[in-house]
Amino acid sequence: MTRTWKATVGAIALAVSSGLHADVLPTNQSDSAWYTDAQTQLLKKLATNNQFKAKNVILFVGDGMGVSTLTSARIHKGQLEGNMGEEGYLSFESFPHTALVKTYNVDAQTPDSAGTMTAMMSGLKTDVGVIGVDEDIERGECSTVAGNEVITALELAEIRGLSTGIVSTARITHATPAATYAKSADRNWEDISDMPEDAVTNGCVDIADQLVNFERFVEQRYTGVDIDGIEVAMGGGRRHFLPNDASANSPDASSDVEGDRTDERNLVTEWQDTYANGVYVYDQNGFDAIDTETTERVFGLFNESHMQYEADRANDIAGEPSIAEMTETAINILDNNDSGFFLMVESGRIDHAHHAGNAAGALTDTLAFEAAVTAALENTDPSETLILVTADHGHVFTIAGYPKRGNPILGKVVNVGEEAPATASDGTPYTTLGYTNGMGFHDLGDETNADAVYGLDIAAGRADLTNVDTTAAGYHQEALIPLSSETHSGEDIALHATGPGSQLAQGVVEQNVVFHLINQALGLINE
Repeated sequence: MTRTWKATVGAIALAVSSGLHADVLPTNQSDSAWYTDAQTQLLKKLATNNQFKAKNVILFVGDGMGVSTLTSARIHKGQLEGNMGEEGYLSFESFPHTALVKTYNVDAQTPDSAGTMTAMMSGLKTDVGVIGVDEDIERGECSTVAGNEVITALELAEIRGLSTGIVSTARITHATPAATYAKSADRNWEDISDMPEDAVTNGCVDIADQLVNFERFVEQRYTGVDIDGIEVAMGGGRRHFLPNDASANSPDASSDVEGDRTDERNLVTEWQDTYANGVYVYDQNGFDAIDTETTERVFGLFNESHMQYEADRANDIAGEPSIAEMTETAINILDNNDSGFFLMVESGRIDHAHHAGNAAGALTDTLAFEAAVTAALENTDPSETLILVTADHGHVFTIAGYPKRGNPILGKVVNVGEEAPATASDGTPYTTLGYTNGMGFHDLGDETNADAVYGLDIAAGRADLTNVDTTAAGYHQEALIPLSSETHSGEDIALHATGPGSQLAQGVVEQNVVFHLINQALGLINE
């Protein structure tokens, strides 16, 4: 007599509890690669250590790296390696602990990077467009800064005697890196030329100045504190540190006058005067010459504005290091401190490629970011280093249609069982990846600079893609709503964690919880 469904389920449950599931499950099920892989993943979870305190913490922030970006990059990586793509993982997706993170700002459903990173650095949420201050601030009003400043994880790490570092492929004064060290009523006050006259008159200090004079400002802000300053700061944004004078140009300057500062100050030379044992670098050769065992601190400004997109890096005038190279060098300098370190690494250009509507650029920078995480794993002790990988927000970037397994993620949709691209109701093919808003379709061929689109007209809506290579570096996806730049999105993003204290990354959490994970691991605040 055939078993009933309930009896079969009961038998399997009994067998599993007795460790005899292999005798009950059909061979085609128990021997399946899918089945055994899931078992392996579960066993890894069960083997999680119970250590909660770390010596070091590295926070990786993929700016704009929403869940659809992770999925697409994962598939893209696999396909570049000659596989179908869907079955793989990005390195950090294999971390044992994961949470979903709510990204809204106090005053905004869809956030910006200033408010989100301030939340991750301080433990509380704040408004759009402000840095290192709480929600009582009024954006753009210098007088509202005093009394509303918050202390950050990086500042607390310095006070505790740890070494600290900031790495970004964006300008080092841009919102995400700035939120680790600055207090500003406006994220756009990157140098004094960006500030209104009344803000300068009322004593507000631009973000670049706050970075170079971080040690002095912290010691003034907190009575009795004596710190030694940020050991590693590397990224772009040279223009905000140099005077508006051609004589101050770097050897690889791309503009006639590289600097923007209108106060005649050269903050690079000020940093060099303050830290006589420090090393200032601006190109690949200078970076490669750094001796990480003997170098006390490094200040690296590799571009006038943001660093190059990964796909465009080879075209840099004097060369610039990859985000993985900067991460490895930063770690090897910071770990000279026996007390430990805190390092923040941002891939800022994932976000910028998405704003430009260029999925190829965003995915390429995501894979470069993944390589940086791998570099961190290879250069740290997993028993003493908490590594957190997250984003600040997502983008209106979608994976759509019904493409068959292994279909090129940057390609046109080809349905299951078919060889030719599927067509929409208008009779033309369409791509798997697209954007809800932005500048829309542009075919720039092999152009690797995603920002090249900004010199063109907005072209939202449908285009005939029949003869267009949508997998090319310079292809910009179609968008529904015409805007001068694609926007952020408001959905949750992922947090991946490994190392001591990573066990606490679970569930759906507010973004400010990231700070508390860092604090718990390093014991920054004695409560």
